[in-house]
Amino acid sequence: MSDVKEMLKNIDYKNVLGYFAEISDIPRGSGDNKRISDYLVAFAKNHNLRYVQDEALNVIIYKDATAGYEAHTPVIIQGHMDMVCVKEEDSNHDFTKDGLELILEGNILHANKTTLGGDDGIAVAYGLALLADDTIKHPALEILITTDEETGMDGAKALDPSLLKGKHMINVDSEDEGVVLVSCAGGLRVYGELPVRRQEMEGTSLKIVVSGLKGGHSGAEIHKSRTNATLLLARTLMCLSETAGYSMVSMKGGEKDNAIPAYAEATILVDAESAEEVVKKVQELNEVFKKELSSAEPDVNLAVTLGGNEKVNAVHAVDFEKILFVLIQAPNSVQVMSSDIEGLVESSLNLGIFSIDEDKAQYHYALRSSKSSYKQYMTDKLLYLITFLGGECEATNDYPAWEYKKESKFRELFAEVFEKEYGHPCKMEAIHAGLECGLISEKIPDIDIVSIGPDMKDIHSPREQLDVESAIRVYKFLEKLLEAMK
Repeated sequence: MSDVKEMLKNIDYKNVLGYFAEISDIPRGSGDNKRISDYLVAFAKNHNLRYVQDEALNVIIYKDATAGYEAHTPVIIQGHMDMVCVKEEDSNHDFTKDGLELILEGNILHANKTTLGGDDGIAVAYGLALLADDTIKHPALEILITTDEETGMDGAKALDPSLLKGKHMINVDSEDEGVVLVSCAGGLRVYGELPVRRQEMEGTSLKIVVSGLKGGHSGAEIHKSRTNATLLLARTLMCLSETAGYSMVSMKGGEKDNAIPAYAEATILVDAESAEEVVKKVQELNEVFKKELSSAEPDVNLAVTLGGNEKVNAVHAVDFEKILFVLIQAPNSVQVMSSDIEGLVESSLNLGIFSIDEDKAQYHYALRSSKSSYKQYMTDKLLYLITFLGGECEATNDYPAWEYKKESKFRELFAEVFEKEYGHPCKMEAIHAGLECGLISEKIPDIDIVSIGPDMKDIHSPREQLDVESAIRVYKFLEKLLEAMK
């Protein structure tokens, strides 16, 4: 890690990358906010800056306007401190204790077999760099860093808007340099469970594993034909039922409800005389999937391991039939494309986490839509299906869409400064992923917001990448934008 810090120092600007490396040493998965929140408070104290740390552990750090900019209302720079914690199956990384192991390869920064936390550590780094720099010109700044964005935007929901005076906000939670986001989808989480009865069974155990999939962000990558590992495993199990009878012992897939699962596994029990036939069928399906998914998922792999004879408490056949029925029949992925904006997903849902535990099967879905009525319809479909089969289901963490503002002087200024700095116009787009802009615009109705960010790829997956040159360019543009707001 120290070597990477030295490498970053050689290409850094205003210590942006240095701050990113510094916060990467702090475990900050969703729900684990105290250490990173306290770090931000300590930073404010060390720089003699006024701050607020609220009960939700949100932090706002205030910096006065430079000379000549006092008449402008404050500008809010906003991001979130938590990150999605996903790792490769063979990684021993402990997100509750370990700092990230950063790797710099050329211009690309990533982490060793884990998510990088560029979403949204880069916003934190930008905010700290702005606060520490007394050479740039700017209106008063309100650096707002929220908690638990990735698991339901709880920090933004708890935010007291009276703590903010700004009427212009720059959200730094996007992943494409040169693209300014002006609208985003709303969303919610749906949790469902089905009861599981178990009975003692004896037979040969088989472990079936789906691996090698791309995974990724359930909003930003949902339209890219990424295969859900849990659902591919469910398809496999449905096909196996035509080959031989089996009993389910355990099954799990996915780590976060807002990440497309890249790995899933199941352990089943079969009669000894059927074991080889089942192994052969799984191997045949592996070839089928490799051919079928050769373009979208070139590294897909379906593997089976033959175990010994065991006596275990397996899932009752009727209960597993219901569990599998939901996996096969429940909607997933893109549901509706926008009729207004070409190429934009309007509504989708993602089965991010699934498991069969001792006495229940659990389904965790992340739903997104720019239409609240269709978001409700998708929710009702899941509730109807799971409760019809004797389970329980609830919807939580609802957050609104960020609606497009037809008239925006701030957006016009952004476009003007961008073209001057880059030599070409910026792209203005809506996004299917959820941002805190919707909640904040509800709390401050007359606020004018844009969302920006440097080039990042494969966020919410262990392949997450940050383009460090892009990160520096976007920060320099941010300086120019603030300077233009006199």
